Order: sequence, then C-alpha cells, then structure tokens
Amino acid sequence: MDLDEFSKEKLWQLLIDVVHGSVMYPTHKAYTRECILPQQADVSPVELAERLGMSLGEALVILSELTEDRLL
Repeated sequence: MDLDEFSKEKLWQLLIDVVHGSVMYPTHKAYTRECILPQQADVSPVELAERLGMSLGEALVILSELTEDRLL
C-alpha cells in the first residue's frame, strides 16, 4: 500500500467507514445529540472522546455529522 496515494478526502472517508462499523457508534452518536450537545454545544472532539471513552476519530466523525445535521 502506498500511503502517498491517499488524499485527505480518501482518508476522511476511510475514517468514516471505520467509525460507522463500530458497534457503539449509534449509541455514542445518539447520546451526544441528546445529552451532551444540548448542555455543551461547543464540546471539543478531545473532550467528547474522553467523556465517552471512545477514539478521537469517532468523536470527530460524530461531531462532524451532527454539525451537518444542524445546518440542514
């Protein structure tokens, strides 16, 4: 595998695919949407990862998706 062939977009999509494959992803996303964001809308990915015991990558994907949902 040649890592130089991966653009940021390809890596981001790969991260999304991995996160969506996680068993806890739906639960973490729902809890973030329903419990964390109403109380702390500016939660950082690092803080979210620490609070829920998940990877930083999962926190980044969840916050990105929930931000997109709010903009729609």
